[in-house]
Amino acid sequence: MTKPKKFFDGLLKHFNLGSRREGDNEEDLEKIAAREQKHFPFEALVSATKNFHPSNKLGEGGFGPVYKGKLDDGREIAVKKLSHSSNQGKKEFENEAKLLARVQHRNVVNLLGYCAHGAEKLLIYEYVINESLDKVLFKSRRNHELNWKQRYDIITGIARGLLYLHEDSHNCIIHRDIKASNVLLDDKWIPKIADFGMARLFPEDQTHVNTRVAGTNGYMAPEYVMHGHLSVKADVFSFGVVILELISGQRNSSFNLDVDAQNLLDWAYKLYKKDKSLEIVDPSLAASDSGDQIAMCIQIGLLCTQGDPQLRPTMRRVVVMLSKKPGPGNLEEPTRPGVPGSRYRRARRPAALSSSTAGSSGESNSRTYTSSLNTNTGTASASTSALASPRQDKRGKRPVESWD
Repeated sequence: MTKPKKFFDGLLKHFNLGSRREGDNEEDLEKIAAREQKHFPFEALVSATKNFHPSNKLGEGGFGPVYKGKLDDGREIAVKKLSHSSNQGKKEFENEAKLLARVQHRNVVNLLGYCAHGAEKLLIYEYVINESLDKVLFKSRRNHELNWKQRYDIITGIARGLLYLHEDSHNCIIHRDIKASNVLLDDKWIPKIADFGMARLFPEDQTHVNTRVAGTNGYMAPEYVMHGHLSVKADVFSFGVVILELISGQRNSSFNLDVDAQNLLDWAYKLYKKDKSLEIVDPSLAASDSGDQIAMCIQIGLLCTQGDPQLRPTMRRVVVMLSKKPGPGNLEEPTRPGVPGSRYRRARRPAALSSSTAGSSGESNSRTYTSSLNTNTGTASASTSALASPRQDKRGKRPVESWD
């Protein structure tokens, strides 16, 4: 038995993972293991993290703690350690191991390997130095670190990462928890999508699936919140929210700049309809001479957050739009953004929109493994029937997690 095959068999055995997709074969698994994975001895991780010393702890999520480490070869790593007491964390941990085992992209965090040592289960990732996007974007003392070019590159990088997950990876993967705290920034400010504990494989022959609702307030698409309808367009919606947050420097879930606007999306849309969309721009970008490009990205963000999921563009279409030269008439007109609890009227789309928006091919705490973990932003998780009046927790506006 070859080493790659031993590795992947070990991964399946320790995490009880297996592919349910017909057509998978041993050769594919061996290639994946050889190219993307490596088994890490537990002793090497103990040494790298100084026996999981508290000073090396980056943070903690529902799955357990995450530690920074340095291997003997000089590589810096982030080690995600499964908590022995978290059943839900175990599900997310195993889900992440299964999905990331066959994912390789510049804009997706790289899973280096795994370790199973008795009761200890650990995943090892590349260490991403510049923290998560929310740590930089929403801190008034740090948001000036991101000029417009960097923000635009982050937008396009996330778009390419999502396109890969939706259309170019081994299976269609819906992330389900795209948000600023799940985007890591490396030393060159290149964005990497992280935290796949809530991600789901998506059947190729379906436009959507019905599933238990789980995600983060302010980022979830209305059709998903209200009806549990999950498709790639749920990720598109979340991505649109991130675009508008990057441009405005405002967090959608706690937006309060305009008493007449329900949230950041509503504020941006109302100003857009008045030809004043640039009024949402972060003051730290006031000196930017890229007004046309910023206005184009605002319009793309509004197209991604439209109430009707069928009107939202696919990520492939988004990548094409981002590559266009800014100019009047280059993009479609967005309809009103979706708000959970509201109903949308499915309008007849103009013929010009049909080719660009056709197709549909999507839950977790802010658990990031950078130099600091976001442990304050919560996650809404509930059965679809419980969404009408969720219980509130004591720390914020989010519903308390509820599982059947």
